[in-house]
Amino acid sequence: MKTLRSSWFPVLLAIVFFAAFSMDSFSDSSRNNRKGNDNKVEGWHAADINLLPHTPDADMIRYGKELIVNTSTYLGPKGTVAAISNGMNCQNCHMWAGTKSFGNNFAAVAANYPRYRDRSGKVESIEFRINDCMERSLNGKSIDSLSKEMKAMVAYFKWIGKEVPAKTKPAGSGIVEMPYINRAADPLHGKIVYETQCQRCHNKNGEGIFYEDSTSYRYPPLWGPQSFNVSAGLYRLSRLASFIKYNMPFDLAQTSPQLTDEEAWDVAAFISSQPRPEKKFPEDWPKLETKPPDYPFGPYVDGFSEIQHKYGPFAPIKEANEKIRSGMK
Repeated sequence: MKTLRSSWFPVLLAIVFFAAFSMDSFSDSSRNNRKGNDNKVEGWHAADINLLPHTPDADMIRYGKELIVNTSTYLGPKGTVAAISNGMNCQNCHMWAGTKSFGNNFAAVAANYPRYRDRSGKVESIEFRINDCMERSLNGKSIDSLSKEMKAMVAYFKWIGKEVPAKTKPAGSGIVEMPYINRAADPLHGKIVYETQCQRCHNKNGEGIFYEDSTSYRYPPLWGPQSFNVSAGLYRLSRLASFIKYNMPFDLAQTSPQLTDEEAWDVAAFISSQPRPEKKFPEDWPKLETKPPDYPFGPYVDGFSEIQHKYGPFAPIKEANEKIRSGMK
């Protein structure tokens, strides 16, 4: 899964091979390209960052985009600002610097934060959410909320979503909610899909490929010590399968999906079954009844096993949880 280094975190994923997991840039020509990728979605259009004036405020927005595109250069293992993350870039999971339709984009961030999230059980600010990604998807440490880097990223998010009305989400926001398949996802079949569709960019062992300067990944790692940890959102099968379905293989899926739903679910199962950092957050999901069907760590209130919560089938879990929540009202 190739990602545009200058236009994607981009992609936690070129994460998946083809898709492997949102990951970096897919072409060398894009590596130093600082131009924006305009992306039209019904109700939303990512503006051209090159049209910003040369003012201090606009410079902060540009720096914010630069941090999303080339996170590792500034905050990776050899970061010029701080060495606090795993070497992946934000746009590996948020494609085209967070502007691609259904590429985990930032269109609705400014319009919906602060917001309450069941995972933390609290109202989260944009700064809190950014640090969540730093600690989970980049398997790193949090950024000072008053730092220039945090302020720049927040400024970029607000600029990206400046035309979106409060408490709304334009079409194309985030990730598509894929329907569940009527069986458990199959990692063995997913391995075959990976070998034919993803391995060419993410390597046999999912380790990705570095740029020549070794400061960032050309094709990000989908598992292993430098990949996202088990608490990242894309570790959940429904999130990873959808990201893969609509974005991978990166060089082929820009106009239409290339994989079937079942292929996307299965390759997601294969990727998530591989070893990766085991960083966990015991405070997650303080209300157990709000855990998603595909959250693979107990305890649960529904009686299903961790294996089924990881691979499915998920429809029976969803139905049971809805009955439990209904009974609590």
